[in-house]
Formats: sequence, structure tokens, C-alpha cells
Amino acid sequence: MASLQQQQGDDSDDGMDEFMDKFKKEKYKNGFNESTWEEEFDRVPMFMKSVPDVIDSSTHPELACIQHIIHDDDRSPEEHAEALKDEGNSYFKEKNYKRAILAYTEGLKKKCAETNVNAILHTNRAAAHFHLGNMRSALNDAAAARKLKPDHLKALIRGAQCFMELRLYTEALHWSEDGLQLQPTDKKLQELRAAADKQKRALERDARKAKVKEKRERGEKETLLAAIKERGIKLLKPKQPSKRRSDSEDEDVGPADMAGRELDGLTSQEATGVRVSLDEQGSLQWPVLFLYPEHQQTDFISAFRESSSFVDHLAVMFSEELPPWDVDRKYLPQNLELFFEDYEKESLHQVDPEQSLLKVLQHKRYFVKAGSPSFIVLVKDSPFFKLFLSGKKLQRL
Repeated sequence: MASLQQQQGDDSDDGMDEFMDKFKKEKYKNGFNESTWEEEFDRVPMFMKSVPDVIDSSTHPELACIQHIIHDDDRSPEEHAEALKDEGNSYFKEKNYKRAILAYTEGLKKKCAETNVNAILHTNRAAAHFHLGNMRSALNDAAAARKLKPDHLKALIRGAQCFMELRLYTEALHWSEDGLQLQPTDKKLQELRAAADKQKRALERDARKAKVKEKRERGEKETLLAAIKERGIKLLKPKQPSKRRSDSEDEDVGPADMAGRELDGLTSQEATGVRVSLDEQGSLQWPVLFLYPEHQQTDFISAFRESSSFVDHLAVMFSEELPPWDVDRKYLPQNLELFFEDYEKESLHQVDPEQSLLKVLQHKRYFVKAGSPSFIVLVKDSPFFKLFLSGKKLQRL
């Protein structure tokens, strides 16, 4: 018997030796090519680094065969859904979130009876949507998973994360707390609850500050409007571009209308955005614009006290250092005359430089336009002065 076993062993060894000796004489023809072995190795489904977008039997026969097995119509909906879940997970690991979503969606379409599988498909699809920035879609999936399986911890975590990204901190806090009731020691849920609580408190604090600020500004607005009304200063209504207005509607704002007027209409159209204000002494400070049509220049005084006269400002603006555009050196305080325009009657009214700003603003034909009183400055008896005034109605104060 031993002799027979020894003989069989010898025969086997002889056969192996013969098989191995064959490779010494001739090269194995079905192996990988030395120069392209990496590419050929990557075509083997088990060792693929990534799944190709297009799979057919001519280019990837082994992979096509595997997919055919996965999608075999003879399999049950539960087997289909499970296989598609695994396929989606493979795409997810490769960070191919779009294809992962497609796989999870196909799995859900199988309508299998396994609640746990469907909940996982929803949760995993939520994760893929989350990584793509589709927060609303991710949240919908997290909610669907939670509805199927209320104690699904991953669905609660993903939902809380989505609420945080959407800045819905109250909801994020609720979802985090619901999850901690199931798993009190979960570190991720603890972090989410702490972050949501912090952001929620910050929003509430900011809302309180905004409410206090709004109340203060409303009080300041009412005080300012009352001061303007008391002085009898008239404001020109801004035209509304969305509504066609007739000439009769473009009238001044009377004292009865001023209490309801928004302060935005009193904001200067200058780049500074300055608007009329009340100082500590109860005096109005106006943003005033001086126009020099001869040179197409302007000056902007951000705070012209209503009690100050025009000559006070002109003396400072045109003192020893004259503006560079006044090459003829003629814009001296004693040479200047001021006018304001009556927009309704298309006429000019001369202003006495010795008068205060308040006195002029109270003139029956003066209307503050766009929040900034404006005045035209000309050099008396200059050629441009005569040309500018020719053909215009001039009213002297």
C-alpha cells in the first residue's frame, strides 16, 4: 500500500515538474503584458480603482456580467434593493456622489418590503446629496428615513447637519436632542446640539438688538420729522418709477403729510449718503450742495447748520486758497451770487448770502429735493452769468 502511495506521489510530482518545465521552454501566452499590465489589471472588476461611466460587454465583459447578475429580473425586490445599495456605496466611497444617488434611487424604486433597507437607502442618498451641497434634497431624504425608522440615528444626524447648513438652528437643535434621547453619548450629536444652541442664541440676541435699534431709529425719525414740520420746510416728493405720475401729483409735501414720510426720502443722493439730522441743541444740520455750472463743479457740505448764513461758508470755501478750477481767480466771496431753482415754475430765486439757511428753506417757493438743499453759485456780471440768466425767470428776494 505504501509503495502504491509513493508511486502516486511520485507520479504527481513528476506531472508538476513536467508542468513547471514547460514554462522554462515556452512563455505563458494568457498573462498580462509587461508594458500594459497595470491597465489590464485595472480592468479586473475586483481590482478596479473606479467604475467606468459606460459599461458594455465589448469593453468590460466581466463587469457587465456582474451588473447583469445584480439587475437580474429573477431576483426579489429585496435582493435588488440590497444589491443597488451596495453599488451606491461603492460609488460613494469613490466620491462619485451623482452615480451613488442614481444607484440609491433605483434601489428605492424596487419598493422592497424591508423597512430597514429603504431607510438606509434614503439615509445614504441624503449623505450623497449633502456632499453635493443639495441640502434641501438631503433633508427630504433624512426626513423620509426617519419616518420609516424613527430610531435611525444616522438619519437624525444627517438631518441636523442639513438644518445647520440651512441656518435653521431651532430645527437642528430639536433633531440633535431627539437623537441624544436615543444615544446620549453620541459625540457627533453632542457637537451638533452645542453648535445649534450657540447659533440659535446668537440669532435671538441679534434679533433683540435689531428690534431695539429699529425702535430707537423710529423715535429719531419721528422727532426729526416733527422738527421739519414745525419749521414749515417743504419736501419734494420723489417720483416713483413704477407708477406714472401726472404733473399735479408732483407737489410738495405739506405739513399734514410729513409725519408719514419715510426718512429714506430725506437721504442725500450724494455718495456719502448723509441725511439731515438734529444736533444736541435741537438745531437741524442739512447736507447742502453748491453747484457751479460755469465749470461743471460742485461742493458738498455734509452738515450745514440751519442757523448759519451762506456767507459764513463761502468765506471759508473761497478764502486764500481758491479752487484749482478757478484759473481766473474770480470766485471771491464778494463777487458771488446765489440762486435756488423753483422746479415747478422753472424759475430762479436769488438768495441773500447774509441770510441763514433756515430762512431760505422756509421760503414759500423752496422745496428740498432728494434730501439735499442745493444752490447755484455764479460770478456776478460775468459773461457766463449773463448768458445763464438770459431767458430765465428771475425772482429776487
